Amino acid sequence: MVKSVVFDMNGSIYHERQVKELCALHALNNLFQEHGFTKQELDQICYSLSPDVWINPHKSLLGLGNYDINVIMAALQRKGHEAVWFDKRRDPKCLCLDNIEGFILNVPTEYKLGFVLLPLKRRHWVALRKISGTFYNLDSKLETPQLIGKDNELIAYLKEQIDSKEKELFLVVSREVDSKQGWLIDPYLQSKIQNDTDQDSIQYIEDSLPSDIDLQDNATDKRDCQS
Repeated sequence: MVKSVVFDMNGSIYHERQVKELCALHALNNLFQEHGFTKQELDQICYSLSPDVWINPHKSLLGLGNYDINVIMAALQRKGHEAVWFDKRRDPKCLCLDNIEGFILNVPTEYKLGFVLLPLKRRHWVALRKISGTFYNLDSKLETPQLIGKDNELIAYLKEQIDSKEKELFLVVSREVDSKQGWLIDPYLQSKIQNDTDQDSIQYIEDSLPSDIDLQDNATDKRDCQS
């Protein structure tokens, strides 16, 4: 594993670079800015998710990594965090960035064997987070972290990324924030609650009638009055 601490005007940045297919491992460690997880730990999570199978569906058959989102979610839970899938129909402006620990972006990537480009597609995990007031792309395939900028630049960057149908975005938040949907800015959250309430308040006319009224008997009485 290639680890480095990069220094810039905002201080030090922990950055792991790509080894094998361990991008999920690097994304997690880059997100938390420490060597917190190991390959052995993520492998153990895979076995706990699918304990009674010959071929584990959550990682590479060759043992090179290639972990799926279930492994990432389980690893985050060990740190008291949750991964929230971001609906790309939303505008990233709805995000309350102060309540979000970071982001994990899933992107398609080309697969190479040495210098040979193979006709295969792999999924690649990328961590984004704020460090000393500035957001960075901590992609393990980069030589050094890539500066994104302040809040407005991040929103524009996220918008550009999720405009691609092949990319998926996950928010990393604490359990408390997840339980209260605190990753949404208040006006958006209130709007969502109101929409849910409006849907719950819809009822059929029959639902508002007293339960002791027999609709069939009423229909008979009405015909008798008309005759």
